[in-house]
Amino acid sequence: MLTIKDEAMNGNVIRRFTIRDLSEEVSVREIIKARIYQEVQDYNQASEEEGFEGLIKPGDVEAQLNPKKVKQKKEIDWEKQYEVACDAFENNGFFILIDDKQAESLEQRVVLHVDSEVSFIKLTTLVGG
Repeated sequence: MLTIKDEAMNGNVIRRFTIRDLSEEVSVREIIKARIYQEVQDYNQASEEEGFEGLIKPGDVEAQLNPKKVKQKKEIDWEKQYEVACDAFENNGFFILIDDKQAESLEQRVVLHVDSEVSFIKLTTLVGG
């Protein structure tokens, strides 16, 4: 398992969780994919609307205009979220620290250890698919 942290620019940890099923050596792209897939699957399988607390906020215009309006839970497409996340990483929407070293590219390979931590630091609010 790999520990994932969402952090604010000041270093405060907003959320901490683990992701499963990653190889010892992976690319930054694979870390993002595993994170997005797991958080979307967890949300989609939840029985109630809890609000999505993932890296990329689904781009639902109605929810932004009428946040208090009650509506049915909507399934989120992890592939759209993943595409937006990769684009955001490449365009400096967030950066990633892997064991306190900044990831430089999506294709960068890293070796993960038992105690490895990956921090996602958002620079802007990320809205996607």
